[in-house]
Amino acid sequence: MRIRKKSPKPSAKRPPLYFVGYRGTAPATDEVKALYDREYGGPLSIRHEDGSAESWQATHGPWSAHVVMPLPMSHVAEIMKQLAWEHELMGAVAPSVASPRDMPDTILLAARLARCLTLLSQGTAYDVIAQAYINPSDWQQRALTSFVLDDHLSIVHDDASDGDRVWSYSLGLSKFGLDEVEVFTSKGLSDSTAKEILSASAGELLRVGHSPKVGTSLILPQLSRVVHISNYRTAAPAGRMLGFRELKTS
Repeated sequence: MRIRKKSPKPSAKRPPLYFVGYRGTAPATDEVKALYDREYGGPLSIRHEDGSAESWQATHGPWSAHVVMPLPMSHVAEIMKQLAWEHELMGAVAPSVASPRDMPDTILLAARLARCLTLLSQGTAYDVIAQAYINPSDWQQRALTSFVLDDHLSIVHDDASDGDRVWSYSLGLSKFGLDEVEVFTSKGLSDSTAKEILSASAGELLRVGHSPKVGTSLILPQLSRVVHISNYRTAAPAGRMLGFRELKTS
């Protein structure tokens, strides 16, 4: 997937997409550049911000992302407790702000940087939105032009929060400036159908580049199904308030 126009500059207001926990010394920027260029062709350019060795901006063509490594312990001690890992230090990778249509390419750069930092530090990355821990062996090596939504999306099934129904929902679409999607099914039914509908719908929302209004229908050709956006609401399934579009099948 290729960017069609330049992304806006990084914003300090954009939250981290990945935390990277590690021990010892952070990878040097020349090591990151060498690994990135070898894996993805490059050239990756890195500019330290305000003369700081810990804070830098990485750019590959029109893609841009911001890295701080390590983060000040005074800012992240509580987060590290919540993550319950044994790493002594932690960095963060945040993508530039971009339009929903251009976000896949920007997210890809951030993911590639997080992968390089994880491999070089032999640490652990934490996908903040998808709530996934990624060790060095867990990263999937993708070609520069390859975008696989499943790499950035989790599907969660919750059978304890809604009485006789199972709440199934996505975590990951908000990376791209989109609302998450959800479905409610009766207990005892297979979770696989809900997962298929959520995954296919997430891919369609990413393709169109915006969250449809309530009452809109989505055609899912790979499933030969049509789903309808029946409701919009906010919820915080993991302590972070997110928008959700409820899906219903015909």
